[in-house]
Amino acid sequence: MTAAGSPGSANGRHEAATATADQRAGLVLGTEREASTPLGFWVYVDPDRYLQLDDVVHVQTPLPDGQLVDLYGVVDEVRAHQEGVSFTSDVALAVEGVLPVQSVVSAHVAVTRVEPEIYVPPLPGLPVAIATGAVRETALFADRMKRQLAFGLSRTLEPVIGNLDFLDGTSGAHVSISGISGVATKTSYATFLLYSLFEGKALGARAANAKAVIFNVKGEDLLFLDQPSTELDDGERAKYERLGLPARPFASVAFFAPVRRGPHALPETGTRQEGVTGFFWTLREFCERGYLRYLFADADPELSQLTYVVDSVAAQLAKAVADPGHPRGPNVLIGGRLRRNFDELINAIEEQTDPDKGGDWAGHGNSAATLGTIRAFMRRLRAAGQHVGHLLRGDEFEHPDEHRVDLARKQVTVVDLHRLHDRAQRFVVGVLLSNLMEEREAQGGADRPPPVFIVVDELNKYAPRDGHSPIKDVLLDIAERGRSLGLILIGAQQTASEVEPRVVSNSAFRVVGRLDAAEAQRSEYRFLTPQARERARLLKQGWMIMYQPELPVPLLLQFPRPAWATRPSEVEATADAFARFDR
Repeated sequence: MTAAGSPGSANGRHEAATATADQRAGLVLGTEREASTPLGFWVYVDPDRYLQLDDVVHVQTPLPDGQLVDLYGVVDEVRAHQEGVSFTSDVALAVEGVLPVQSVVSAHVAVTRVEPEIYVPPLPGLPVAIATGAVRETALFADRMKRQLAFGLSRTLEPVIGNLDFLDGTSGAHVSISGISGVATKTSYATFLLYSLFEGKALGARAANAKAVIFNVKGEDLLFLDQPSTELDDGERAKYERLGLPARPFASVAFFAPVRRGPHALPETGTRQEGVTGFFWTLREFCERGYLRYLFADADPELSQLTYVVDSVAAQLAKAVADPGHPRGPNVLIGGRLRRNFDELINAIEEQTDPDKGGDWAGHGNSAATLGTIRAFMRRLRAAGQHVGHLLRGDEFEHPDEHRVDLARKQVTVVDLHRLHDRAQRFVVGVLLSNLMEEREAQGGADRPPPVFIVVDELNKYAPRDGHSPIKDVLLDIAERGRSLGLILIGAQQTASEVEPRVVSNSAFRVVGRLDAAEAQRSEYRFLTPQARERARLLKQGWMIMYQPELPVPLLLQFPRPAWATRPSEVEATADAFARFDR
């Protein structure tokens, strides 16, 4: 995918000159209104040719000493006008043949690269060529990207390349994807990026140890990543071929879903049950690792004393199970009684926090929380228990280790949460992300640890712009320190303006699908040119605008329809292969 020679070499110069002769689109304009500059110029488009938005072009301009400077750029504006008219109504006279006029098309080019870096404007009258092949790759810096990743296809079905060094943590990390729900195909694009990473050759030797985890919060779309789609036509297969990717489902996927309520460890998914592992945590894990705070993930510690009680009770729970006399196993001994389920654990916490019953887990003396705060804490805890209690088990199930989310099983892990209440979704996401951070930190300062790509949809819910929460703290930690630990965040949200700014600003790649007109004007989209902001309102499904660090302008791209099934109707299987369990 890289150019055969650099622009300064003999081969690169010859190839660029040939492309100019064969692919001429027009001439550099030189009117006062449309004068050229080193950073942008206008092109008179030949009558038998056309330029459209996003075309990549190339022009060579001579210096007084005969040296040639190559200017590359992307068309960001095209306009047509009539020469020889003065008034609005003259267009009718021109059509009738009364006025002698000529229709002219001109295009503006935003310069992306200058080689050698001598910033002079292209001279009027010089031929401008459509850049293709190696010349196009030079224009978009692909020749400098030693590790390339296919992010999609251009309008002309040429690969749009990104520098993997800025994605996998080598020089940068993280991706932010924004767009209107149901139209922008954010989750589909995030999944395609993972496919390009794992099923292509971009990761090289690192692919064997690289992992990904996807939190599925919307429907069953991601529960069939390992199944081929019956709706992939030849045109879409050809797009995969252009990208150098096989048109097939993911080769290595594990599926996890919360266990159902009741005595069975069956996963609560929906249509698909086969190949899905039900997960839960033991009461002992809940107490040992301080998971209590993730039941209060939407609380704002600056506005309430509630956090003091949460921290105090979490510390007491950890202390109780750490006691040398505490029995082994998944149950918890508190107040002299063995607690075997979450309801019993809640009752124990209430006993130990109620000052009227001698409880002191909410503090002592002047440092104790008020009775109103303690009661508010218990109300929220019981409300959380209604949605999360079935994920915290005692000794109902044997072999709890078989029901943990284990990223080591497969290359890609899907954690299905779409049937959980919002509070339970927050709990699961918070616990799993914090576990990932703790595991990577415990490994020490390993040099470039294998990357783990984390796909989080509805990022604005977990890392909102305002307020504080334990989940937000973890995500912010991943955004700011995750690169050094090999944790790469791929966040998707409807509106980047509602996400914690430091999470978005740490994303090396920023991608937008269809945007709301008002949202597109927010400062979070400053990386878009004015023209790109306008175009983001018109994007169709499957089309995105992508910005990356090495290019001064964002690029329009499309990505192929998933080669894997996204709903049960697309799966080539018998009716009972994914039979619903109604037990």
